[in-house]
Amino acid sequence: MRGKVLLTAAIAAVLGSLAVAPRPAQARGDVVSTDDRYMPGTIVVKTHERRLYLVLGGGRALRYPVGVGRAGMQWAGTSYISGKYRNPAWLAPLSIRRHSRSGAHVIPGGSPRNPMGVAAMTLGSGEYAIHGTNAPALIGGFVSHGCIRMYNADIEDLYSRVGVGTRVVVTR
Repeated sequence: MRGKVLLTAAIAAVLGSLAVAPRPAQARGDVVSTDDRYMPGTIVVKTHERRLYLVLGGGRALRYPVGVGRAGMQWAGTSYISGKYRNPAWLAPLSIRRHSRSGAHVIPGGSPRNPMGVAAMTLGSGEYAIHGTNAPALIGGFVSHGCIRMYNADIEDLYSRVGVGTRVVVTR
């Protein structure tokens, strides 16, 4: 009997050492002060700052660096997340297909050449998206055809925090 008790205690000690206490989710973005103009849960993209904010409420927001539209390809307005996708395939926008005679117009998800990165959230009709990138040096620049690009780790974080229907406000 004593052997069973010692074995049970040893197993409990090992299992206890393997147990991981749940931790609150670590924010990838910086927690910053903000005005309360927008409802909690709203995504605000400030194109001129090249920053995306997820409004938390109470005067706070998570701030992420982003890449935004090139000159002539920027837009502003209010939309919503219409779809969420992991490892999405990339279909070249019509503006690229019109001017390109060569090159792949579709790049499968998971490809290192795929400009969508590890996740994407389409906006409204699906013409634009908030998505990751496999070219992290582009974050912080005016680089896209109107999409909002994020580091892959940041899009994963944001993806886990918002759902379809989330309001998205893009300002110049």
